Amino acid sequence: MRAARQHLRLLFLLRNIALGGQVAAFVVAIVYLHMRLPYVPAMVVIGVMVGFNLWTRYRSRHATKIGEGELFLQLCMDAISLTVLLYLAGGATNPFTALYLLPITISTIILPARFTWLLVGLTVLCYSLLIPFNIPLPMNHDLHTANTEFNLHVLGMWLGFILSAGLVAFFVVRMGESLRRQERLINQQREESLRNERLLALGTQAATTAHELGTPLQTISLLIDELGESITDEAQTTEILATLKMQVERCKNALAELSAVAGNPAATSGGLMAVEEFLDEWQAGLQACNMRITPVVVCGKGPPACFLLVDRMLYQALNNLVDNAVRACAHRVAVAVEWDEGVLSIVIEDDGPGMNEAILRLSYTGPVDTGKGGMGIGLFLSRAVIERFGGRLAFRDRESGGTCVEVVLPVRQQNEETEDSRW
Repeated sequence: MRAARQHLRLLFLLRNIALGGQVAAFVVAIVYLHMRLPYVPAMVVIGVMVGFNLWTRYRSRHATKIGEGELFLQLCMDAISLTVLLYLAGGATNPFTALYLLPITISTIILPARFTWLLVGLTVLCYSLLIPFNIPLPMNHDLHTANTEFNLHVLGMWLGFILSAGLVAFFVVRMGESLRRQERLINQQREESLRNERLLALGTQAATTAHELGTPLQTISLLIDELGESITDEAQTTEILATLKMQVERCKNALAELSAVAGNPAATSGGLMAVEEFLDEWQAGLQACNMRITPVVVCGKGPPACFLLVDRMLYQALNNLVDNAVRACAHRVAVAVEWDEGVLSIVIEDDGPGMNEAILRLSYTGPVDTGKGGMGIGLFLSRAVIERFGGRLAFRDRESGGTCVEVVLPVRQQNEETEDSRW
């Protein structure tokens, strides 16, 4: 449907050029060459085609269904109108008969073979009828010599060739651009389909893992409690055990959320949240993660009444990016946040060795092995979640060393909240 609509728009543009050329040809013949052509019937035909072209424009904008038959009828109308104009101006002797090739060329590109052969038959029939049936070109007596008539015919053939070549080139170039856009769209959809398949596989595996890890984590938690009671005199050991217990609780909470999602898909639903409220909750969550290095978060001030579409997966995606920066950094991780009425920008910078370009390319389609002890799915999942929220994720190297990660998310105003703001 989208391709057919684009084809109609191209036909509209080409017909405008052709109609302009036809009007110019009649003006030159009547005004400068002083030919007594039946210009009133010709202008009636051109006026009918102008109205038909306006209808074509309307169809290209508002039609809910555009079939191959409609495109075929469009080209038939062009061939028939050209036949009538040629009949009024010399028939088969008119050098502009070469314009019959235009609808055939267009048909070979946008329509199946059966329609093209039908159009070939129609144009051959029209051309054949113009041989016995036509109104001869009335020549000016001052110019009525064999040599002058031949020169005018050659000039007309030259103009017809230029017009035909220009229109064919214009249409083929535009069609090539349209085909390339469609190819890019197909490739993008293929990549998204592959990514969604991998996300589904990861979701299934995550649910299985949640079930398998529940019992071992509970056992570890009990053992930590027992060890803590038996060695309370050693302060350092107690601190280590407390850290271990916090990490185990973090794992248990994550598994509990995963189990809740598996049992109730609506648990992942989110809605609009004020940007400032979202940032406060996210910073509190970062502090609770107990990372090796605490990120330095600097939040700017944006306009009030700005809202963001949020669910728990967005928090996890941003936490994954910060966690990756902490793993890679040498001494420092900085997070800068600012927003306006259109977007929320979160920039995460570290002073580590930087990101591998090959890893970044692979992260578009699936998990990657970074060789740093992780499972390779954090970056892939973060990118998928952020793009699902209509945002984008970009990486670049810092001049002073390290990586800069920028997350851009769309922001809504309060009066833009609609019924689909919750999912």
